[in-house]
Amino acid sequence: MKSEIRSQKSEVRNRKSEISPATLGLNQNPPLAGQNLSSVLCRLPSVLCRLPSVFCHLSSFVCLLAMLLGGAGCEQMSGHPEYTAETDNDFKRLSVYSHFAPEKISIMPLTEFINPGGTRQANMNLYVSLLDSFGSQIKSPCVFRFELYQKVQRSAEPKGRRVIIWPDIDLTDAVANDEYWRDFLRAYEFNLPLESAENQSYILQITCLCPTGRRLSDEFAIKLTK
Repeated sequence: MKSEIRSQKSEVRNRKSEISPATLGLNQNPPLAGQNLSSVLCRLPSVLCRLPSVFCHLSSFVCLLAMLLGGAGCEQMSGHPEYTAETDNDFKRLSVYSHFAPEKISIMPLTEFINPGGTRQANMNLYVSLLDSFGSQIKSPCVFRFELYQKVQRSAEPKGRRVIIWPDIDLTDAVANDEYWRDFLRAYEFNLPLESAENQSYILQITCLCPTGRRLSDEFAIKLTK
């Protein structure tokens, strides 16, 4: 019995010896793994040396991209405020000049009829001043229109039939404007002919057509005496 047990143990030992790493081919893996690890470790310094250059190129690319995007954003942002500022300045400039535009027209008391030699033909010398919002007499381009009406006595509407309307006088041209301007009076002087004048009272109406589209007018009662 003991001999059989011993024989079985010897068979098991023999089988163990047959199943060895060499027979299974496992003896090749450790050298291969060691070789791969050693080769990786050998190449690691060169890879690490290349990393700074890679990061350098990457950082330069990022900086260039940021500069391009930043420059485009600055141009887009800088264009709009300049336009807004210019528009605001134009609006403020126009609002300032609007205070010095004509706001009122006034026929001066120097206006009178001149009847030379007692004839039926007469001339009318009239003086007109333009006033700004501060009440100062100013010089401004405009078109003047003159109309003469008969005066109705003791009436709620004293302006009766229109006797004559003269051609408009355009003073938008600087030379023409200066021709009628009287600087010592700060007013414009006009001389208008009047044919078939009768010895009666009239109402003179003057309308000023401004370049802005405003219409300013004033009326003045005047009497022709012979």
